[in-house]
Amino acid sequence: MGGGFDMESLVDATAGAIGSLASTTILYPLDTCKTKYQAELRTPHLRKYKNLSDVLWEAIRKRQVLSLFQGLGTKNLQSFISSFIYFYGYSFFRKMYIEKSGYKSIGTRANLLIAAVAGACTVAITQPLDTAASRMQTSEFGKSKGLWKSLCEDSWEEAFDGLGISILLTINPAIQYTAFDQLKQRLLDGQIGNPQSLSALNAFLLGAASKCAATCLTYPAIRCKVMIQAAESSDDEDDESEVKSRKTVLGALSAIWKKEGLLGFFKGLRAQILKTVLSSALLLMIKEKITKSTWVLFLAIKRFMFLSRSKLKSS
Repeated sequence: MGGGFDMESLVDATAGAIGSLASTTILYPLDTCKTKYQAELRTPHLRKYKNLSDVLWEAIRKRQVLSLFQGLGTKNLQSFISSFIYFYGYSFFRKMYIEKSGYKSIGTRANLLIAAVAGACTVAITQPLDTAASRMQTSEFGKSKGLWKSLCEDSWEEAFDGLGISILLTINPAIQYTAFDQLKQRLLDGQIGNPQSLSALNAFLLGAASKCAATCLTYPAIRCKVMIQAAESSDDEDDESEVKSRKTVLGALSAIWKKEGLLGFFKGLRAQILKTVLSSALLLMIKEKITKSTWVLFLAIKRFMFLSRSKLKSS
């Protein structure tokens, strides 16, 4: 494997991080609407948001359309760092497994395990940014605090709100990328030409299908995580102790069951699927298309640095 960065993993990580940055920015207003809709916990007849579109209309009515982008900088920072770490770890561990095992390809169970380990490493590092971004998105329109204020206002323990459930949710990208890799491998079997490249359309469709499956399987945990990380609402009808109890997994589950019943665990599922499927499909499509150019760029940089060192040694 050698010392330093593994070039193939570095290229994969860079392409994935750039793809994540682009998809996060493009779909951010939808993400804000989805997160605010999921964070609301009220009985059906008292709901402020009956549908996802109600969040958008509230922003328009209050002349706070730009507030749909509140927290974008933090979300982009978190998205870029987490995607880079995830894709680097996933590619690195996958390559190491193949080299050590001697297999030509990787099985589904091993793929799931590697993806989960890479996801857990990512979550442990980026959780404070994820929590801050969620609180910015769920704050009242026009009243969101900046990243530094959001991080400093609470204790470090509160900055890691939802860490346990976030680690549990590493199964989501694990399912997604395992499904994507397996579908990609089957689609490209026997294909003439470059075996590593999918067309943009195929990458988009496979990314959408794999993310849809992962989201449906893990959605109750996703909603709990949003509630745990959400900013406290100024018009919350419950007392302070009840609001604080929702900051735990059991408290969030209990509150959903008490207020909304069984269907409450799936409130916002369609919005989640719409956002995450589009986001993941765009990410994987962009990643597939820029991996080649990123690889060429890194080789050029590596060659330039090698020539520069050679000239310095000879002078």
